[in-house]
Amino acid sequence: MTSEAPPFWWEKPDWRVFALSPASAVYGLVAGRRMRRAPREKVAAPVLCVGNLTVGGSGKTPVAIALAKQARRMQLTPGFLSRGHGGSFAKPHVVDAHHDAAKHVGDEPLLLAEHAPVAVTANRAAGAKLLIEEHGCDFLIMDDGFQSARVHIDYALVVVDARFGIGNGRVIPGGPLRAKIVDQLVFTSGLLKMGEGAAADGVVRQAARAGRPIFLAHVEPAEPSRFAGGRFLAFAGIGHPEKFFDTVRGTGGEVALSRAFPDHHFYAQDELADLLALARQEGLRLATTAKDAARLRHGETPAGFLDHLDVLDIEAVFELDHVPARIIDETLDAWRQRKMRG
Repeated sequence: MTSEAPPFWWEKPDWRVFALSPASAVYGLVAGRRMRRAPREKVAAPVLCVGNLTVGGSGKTPVAIALAKQARRMQLTPGFLSRGHGGSFAKPHVVDAHHDAAKHVGDEPLLLAEHAPVAVTANRAAGAKLLIEEHGCDFLIMDDGFQSARVHIDYALVVVDARFGIGNGRVIPGGPLRAKIVDQLVFTSGLLKMGEGAAADGVVRQAARAGRPIFLAHVEPAEPSRFAGGRFLAFAGIGHPEKFFDTVRGTGGEVALSRAFPDHHFYAQDELADLLALARQEGLRLATTAKDAARLRHGETPAGFLDHLDVLDIEAVFELDHVPARIIDETLDAWRQRKMRG
């Protein structure tokens, strides 16, 4: 499956969706069965999963970071479990934010590692054991893995983007859903609507009818004043680059030019040189996301590129201040009940 979601996934269903309906039906059946029947190993610490219903960016990473910060405020020692998009380690590996490259561990783990230890591995149970035994973690936050986890999840927080929702509402390959909504809601503990927009309202109502709590949050730039009044060539290789462009505009910066690349894109030298040349020609600064910047670390960039680049860091902000603590408390309660049941 490519990391670049086809544009028709986010549009009204057309002939392509209907042509792919048989394949989507099969995928949905298999995905639903896997979620129901997959063996889930119980690990020796609470597990909070931050997942999403669809392929593509929904804001999971800043939410996971916000929850890790809250866990620390509650005197816990959090650690992250991540598969690491594009990661290349055969065994569980704890990310070194200063020396590891994104091509080896993935871009999101590099961001997470600035806040807590991150174990990158497809074997999340082995990653959990490493974090618990060697890094003293007593609270695990799983970044993604909601549908395919092989560890027991004590609390599953599902993040849905308010602007894009669940797209055309169809399962892969006809749409962005990783499994049918009804199958995913069974395993959902709470649903977090990120940002402004009505595209997610339908699934929010479904979750509410299923008795799942609904939370609200949005992202804010960490240092908006750095961008206010500036003129930029903004570029991004994330799930929904237009969200980044809008965030830059929201700081008071002008996006004079924009360039969108596929999600998790690794930039070639000629691409970066072209961006720098165009920015200089038009008298613009370059601007990109923290995730894109993570992919540029430890790699070769054209002379002067980094000096011309501004990185927009974002933070997840919950509409109600008490919600992160509530989510962590409920995760701990579920873990204690799991321990009592043996």
